Amino acid sequence: MMDTNKKLYIAGHTGMVGSALLRKFTSEGFSKIITRDFKELDLTRQKDVEDFFDSVKPDYVIVAAAKVGGILANNTYRAEFLYDNLMIEANIINAAYRFGVEKLIFLGSSCIYPKLAAQPLKEEYLLSDFLEYTNEPYAIAKIAGIKLCENYYKQYGCNFYSVMPTNLYGPNDNFNLETSHVLPALMRKIHESRLQTLNSVEVWGTGKPQREFLYVEDLADAIYFLMNYTDAKDLYEQGISQINIGTGEDLTIAELVDTLKDVIGFKGQIKYDSSKPDGTPRKLMDVSRLHKLGWKHKTSLKEGIELTYKWFVENFKI
Repeated sequence: MMDTNKKLYIAGHTGMVGSALLRKFTSEGFSKIITRDFKELDLTRQKDVEDFFDSVKPDYVIVAAAKVGGILANNTYRAEFLYDNLMIEANIINAAYRFGVEKLIFLGSSCIYPKLAAQPLKEEYLLSDFLEYTNEPYAIAKIAGIKLCENYYKQYGCNFYSVMPTNLYGPNDNFNLETSHVLPALMRKIHESRLQTLNSVEVWGTGKPQREFLYVEDLADAIYFLMNYTDAKDLYEQGISQINIGTGEDLTIAELVDTLKDVIGFKGQIKYDSSKPDGTPRKLMDVSRLHKLGWKHKTSLKEGIELTYKWFVENFKI
């Protein structure tokens, strides 16, 4: 069990995932949570990160800091997605080793798995085939972070390991249409179309790809559970490098759009632009290992979308 009196550093606390983690661990009684925004600490600069760790000496670390985005952002800013994420994770993981961090969890992404891997995606499928081209740089960076954690354990015995969340959504998500993921982008487009009383909304692709979505507060709960009940050796001694976090349930993009229309109250038509990329045909996580450990998600997709839309309406300024 974690000691709530010890120091916990949440890297990336201003983002959707980091802010959910901050809420969760605060609610569980952690009184020494350490945070720094990008202006205070540039995680791509090794010396700055090492000076920070030397100064604050955290006991626990959760790496939620990353440069993230949807298909358009990943495919447009390929160099930045590779370089920035490599630097962030390498600097934090190495500093955690150097300054004696007791436990570290690194957050990856389901895009680490091969594009055409069998479904659902098992942890063992990592590095078994080629990646989806549009987000290959981001995936390669995340795979490097996974392998850093694994090999710091194998060489130095560090209690560092990785978790692979499925597609996430929730409060504090990114709703920028150029850089956001599919669910928040669609939520904003449909919301704006309803406000403007438009007759239709254009959606990229065919609507046929299948995706799994996890409410971000459930992710924070899963990470809290794993921090307390799972150590690095539990994964690596099973021959896996990471553990999946998801719902084990998916739906088509078209079905997601229908749910969003219902929640938002949009009555118009949806026009699918099949000239735009669909991305990976299906990404469903095998979460049987997590279920066997005793954790399952609590929030249904429709409930999570309703909560997220309420937050969006109250907080996002168009």
